[in-house]
Amino acid sequence: MCAIATETYAANFPGAQVITDRLEDVRFGHLKKKIGDIELLLASPECTNHTCAKGGAPRDEGSRATAMHVVHYANALRPRWLVLENVIHMRPWSRYDELKHSLRKLGYKLQEHVLDSADFGVAQRRRRLFLVGDLEQQPIQTIKRRSGRKKSARSILDPPQKWATSALNKKGRASATLERAQRGFKTLGPEASFLLVYYGNDGSGGWQQLNRPLRTITTVDRFGLVQHNGHEPRLRMLQVPELKRAMGFDTNFKLIAGSRRDRIRLLGNGVCPPVMKEVVNSLISPP
Repeated sequence: MCAIATETYAANFPGAQVITDRLEDVRFGHLKKKIGDIELLLASPECTNHTCAKGGAPRDEGSRATAMHVVHYANALRPRWLVLENVIHMRPWSRYDELKHSLRKLGYKLQEHVLDSADFGVAQRRRRLFLVGDLEQQPIQTIKRRSGRKKSARSILDPPQKWATSALNKKGRASATLERAQRGFKTLGPEASFLLVYYGNDGSGGWQQLNRPLRTITTVDRFGLVQHNGHEPRLRMLQVPELKRAMGFDTNFKLIAGSRRDRIRLLGNGVCPPVMKEVVNSLISPP
């Protein structure tokens, strides 16, 4: 997966220097000599062992502790600004206060934000933690959200004829899938269009309406689109271009490496660009 992420990054930022290595194996002196001074450090430590999506499975404390490398890199590179992004479930982590204390000891004034991508023009509900730091002044307390109606899941869909579909009621379809669909039909009507939501426990009954932002994109293929063709309900999974739009990436972003599963995993591990743009702007160009 690292090779695919590296290839994707290189395709979008051909002038960037990319190091694919374990964080603890990077030599700071060599790195600083190679890249020079930097003004901004963006960090998204491993989140799998923080997120509730892992359910009741045991947590890997070593994986969680990758977040502490942010302190080491900030100390070695001394950027004026830093942004740490992660799932909101990082906050109860036993070392989260230690992380913040260590950054403050380096001189960073910190501000914590919990932001939902749907508030920034993205057609997806995606709540994430952003811990921002500035060596020179206190970061602003509130990042301005966009006003007006939120972008819906319907807005990211391709035309109905673009992708192959199959009969919802085809032989062999999982009974759990049909039960989710029936709950949607019961609420919206027998010829309605809506999304089935696979994986993850929620109170929606395993489906969601199209006039609302998409639920959080994860690293697995979890959204199926139900549409009626005038004769019968049909089903297909949301495709990579649609999920890319739901993450807020523009048409210039290249996502060409790896299999379909690989590309969905890359998207699920991503940060919505419109949100990060506003976070960074709040640091470098505060109102």
